[in-house]
Amino acid sequence: MSAQHPDATLSKHDHGTKAHADVAPGEIAVGVVVGRASEYFDFFVYGIASALVFPAVFFPFVDRLQGTLYAFAIFSLAFLARPLGTVLGMWLQQRWGRGTKLTVALFLLGTATAGIAFLPGYGTLGATAIVLLAVLRVLQGVALGGSWDGLPSLLALNAPKERRGWYAMLGQLGAPVGFIVAAGVFAFLYASLPEEELLQWGWRYPFFVAFAINVVALFARLRLVVAEEYQSKMGELELEPTPVGELFRAKGQHVVIGAFAALASYALFHIVTIFPLSWILLYSEQSVPAFLVIQIVGAGLAAGGIVASGYIADRVGRARTLGGLAVAIAMFSGFAPTLLGSEGPGQAVFVLLGFVLLGLSYGQAAGTVTANFGSRYRYTGAALTSDLAWLIGAAFAPLVALGLCAHFGLAWVGAYLLSGAVGTLAALGVNRALRFRS
Repeated sequence: MSAQHPDATLSKHDHGTKAHADVAPGEIAVGVVVGRASEYFDFFVYGIASALVFPAVFFPFVDRLQGTLYAFAIFSLAFLARPLGTVLGMWLQQRWGRGTKLTVALFLLGTATAGIAFLPGYGTLGATAIVLLAVLRVLQGVALGGSWDGLPSLLALNAPKERRGWYAMLGQLGAPVGFIVAAGVFAFLYASLPEEELLQWGWRYPFFVAFAINVVALFARLRLVVAEEYQSKMGELELEPTPVGELFRAKGQHVVIGAFAALASYALFHIVTIFPLSWILLYSEQSVPAFLVIQIVGAGLAAGGIVASGYIADRVGRARTLGGLAVAIAMFSGFAPTLLGSEGPGQAVFVLLGFVLLGLSYGQAAGTVTANFGSRYRYTGAALTSDLAWLIGAAFAPLVALGLCAHFGLAWVGAYLLSGAVGTLAALGVNRALRFRS
């Protein structure tokens, strides 16, 4: 049996003396929002660059469509690597503590992000540049998986029962905040720099900013996760790693149900953020900076939708909220192709309405069915459920949507969204049936 860091777990004697330490949900929420906003900023900087910059910088030897598809293929590598990062992170935490794990993960994320900022393009290194980009993207995925700190689970369990929907949505606010900042930086650069300068050095600036934000977020999150009262509360609630094999033997079906329960929201996630940027650049005359501004407004609406989801979920239930939004996304999928295919106002409506639905659904997408794991498996189960949801619903969305729509028409973007909605409704139905059976 391996030795564990004294902070990794707490003895029962420690629980008796520290279990009732005062842990304010509001303070946890601040840590969750700061941490998630920094991760999403990093996430969206890479995604936006994949649509707007990387095809020309790393794949100039093929046409723009093929180059974008290649860039989106590398974009997906991080989602494939996230579960590995989660497993490695759990191993680190069991041996050296949560603080060490978080430090290693965010240091790796910052190093990979800075590495991309300094990476020469295809014109300098040839195919080696593509290989290095792929390696750095994999490292980003490993780091994101390893950065799971359990604060969202602590927030959900420590919040008043009648307000858990409200507190659950707080961590999700990091997504629109991260997108607004990332899209704003790219809109400024795209509008201010000639294309040649943008492709030479301008695109690197957001990656430097992401590195700086990661450093600030690291200290903000470490202040929370290593504090004695938080360690005590985590131990009291059994929010500690469990072996992955044991988790899947005991609760494997709930990992799958949880991943598919969030599918409608995760499928929509990249369809309104990353994919339309590539479509506009390839098949529309619309200004990219102007379209980014529309998306920024949409992200603001998504933030409002996330907040509203907390009120709704506390009144009608989180599962019902998620199911109702899946139906709404299914309806949206019917006319989304027509809106995106039209110029100007139609595309704006597609973005704004899509972001509203994203906010309302994404606000409750995380952890809706994590109660199925019980206390022992919740920490690891919540992390791997999220990883699987990203992998199934979002990892390949830009690649699949652009490839199918470019060759067979925009109707396929509607089909993709519809499949996500069906997946969510099916998972919620299975979860309900299992609860009645137990």
